[in-house]
Amino acid sequence: MDNRTETRDFLSTRRAKITPEQAGLPAYGGNRRVPGLRRGEVAMLAGVSVEYYTRLERGNLSGASDSVLESLANALQLDEAERAHLYDLARAASEGGRPRRRPARKQAIRAGVQLTLDAITNSPAIVRNGRLDILASNALGRALYSDLHSGHNGNSAEPPNLARYLFFDERSHAFYPDWERAANDTVAIMRTEAGMDPYDRGLTDLVGELSTRSEEFRVRWAAHNVRQHYTGQKFFRHPIVGELRMLYEAMGFAADTGLTLTVYNAEPDTPTADAFRLLASWAATMQQPDASRDRLQDEALRNTQNQ
Repeated sequence: MDNRTETRDFLSTRRAKITPEQAGLPAYGGNRRVPGLRRGEVAMLAGVSVEYYTRLERGNLSGASDSVLESLANALQLDEAERAHLYDLARAASEGGRPRRRPARKQAIRAGVQLTLDAITNSPAIVRNGRLDILASNALGRALYSDLHSGHNGNSAEPPNLARYLFFDERSHAFYPDWERAANDTVAIMRTEAGMDPYDRGLTDLVGELSTRSEEFRVRWAAHNVRQHYTGQKFFRHPIVGELRMLYEAMGFAADTGLTLTVYNAEPDTPTADAFRLLASWAATMQQPDASRDRLQDEALRNTQNQ
């Protein structure tokens, strides 16, 4: 990914989001030729010359000091994720030399990581990379994402990928009741990862594939929104156990840079806690005869109808 283009588009889209009123500036006249702030207004708010800000917005962040970046972030009212992304872009610009695309990393899961996952028995847990490949799961995690595991591009040599599932698999619209939000968040997470590691060939190739095949993805990628994904709530509609309203916590591994462990939790004495128990039972019967699976699926169907 070209750093100058990424920087130009990121800064111009952030500038377009801030109105003079939001920035505390008088809006002279009702006929502004640009959405949001003008370059000169951003320069004034950041305490730099118009010429210098224009250079920055044209994609040249090389050599920009932390104080300049902080002033620029304040002027554009960037949130925490956007500030981090701006610093990532500046770091990449200052590395110098001709950027080299690194080959896609083959990330192996250590035995200790899988054992940690397997020790989490009451909650779904997965390990993913920055490209949103699911590299490992516990039993409940695999059951939670059963649709994704059963149809990831029909290619068992390739790990299931959350972005491909969301944009290529029609079942994702049922799995994510708020599909638009899930799509926005997914692309924003990928855009954040691209800022941190712009020369990751695997990520670049995935973005190219998604852009070629999905208009929904292209529109969101062009928005240059970024998001940090550490904690929050998720709402899924599982094909077997029905609605799941979960809390999640995401954390990195000190020994495995780029990998994230995500654990989904149900609050006690809620329908989701009951659904987790049913999901565990369903996961346990996946290796049993068809009759046993059919009985459990009938029970799950009755459970979802009663929700």
